[in-house]
Amino acid sequence: MTEQRHTLRSEAITATIAAHGAELCSLQNAQGLELLWQAGAAWPRHAPLLFPIVGRLKNDQLQHRGKVYPMTQHGFARDLRFDWAERGPTSCTLTLTDDAATRSRYPFPFRLAVTYSVNKAELQVVLEITNTGDEMLPASMGAHPAFNWPLLPGLAKEAYELTFSSNERSPIRRLKDGLLKAEPEPTPVRGKILSLSEKLFAEDAVILDRPASHSVRYAAARGPSIEIHWEGFRELGIWSKPAGAAFLCIEPWHGLASPLTFDGEFADKPGVMHISPAAKRSLNYRIRIG
Repeated sequence: MTEQRHTLRSEAITATIAAHGAELCSLQNAQGLELLWQAGAAWPRHAPLLFPIVGRLKNDQLQHRGKVYPMTQHGFARDLRFDWAERGPTSCTLTLTDDAATRSRYPFPFRLAVTYSVNKAELQVVLEITNTGDEMLPASMGAHPAFNWPLLPGLAKEAYELTFSSNERSPIRRLKDGLLKAEPEPTPVRGKILSLSEKLFAEDAVILDRPASHSVRYAAARGPSIEIHWEGFRELGIWSKPAGAAFLCIEPWHGLASPLTFDGEFADKPGVMHISPAAKRSLNYRIRIG
């Protein structure tokens, strides 16, 4: 345990969390196999938290009451240092509160608390947004964990698939220059199964903007598996880079990139949560290793 990192342990998994971005940066099974992408050259992150936006805003600008604020893709939380609120052997909590720097980009008071806990072969992540101001708080929140692909060294990427808990028949959404295309596209999911390959991501992320499922299993016929369960999130993004990047991101979101045609008030953007003064919004996801 250091000031910068904290490690949680159960009999089945070990998870390490960094103060920078409150980011999960290691997830190992009982045999010591690393399952999380180790921020290689293809993408320099592990599992960033997306707040107060998910995706991009048009022109990277947030509009609020006639003023324009600079806001880069996925927001600023992933690039800020959180404070340790609690640190124990099986759980820890980190917090981020607004300050002059955040208000220059996002003119709202808030408190974001992130709690990680391990129990047997499961890691739970609870994300709680509190509106500490006196007006409605518009916000989006997303998780962005990147898992090694393949999970078991030596297996082909094409050996892996995603199995959803329900049939996914709805069309998917795609991005153009980081913004949401107007027209949905046919889903590549066949029933509950999404076969994985690099070409799937030739047009950026696969976005389920109305998934029927609340969980998905990532696995091949042998080796470790990962199940992700989510509550409070409305969308799901699945992403990798199409040219040899050895990771797969499975991303529960509450929020989306701005539609190509949207150029209005941030509070009116599709997918934004509206949190009343003094109210809280809690979302969570769980990673179960098999």
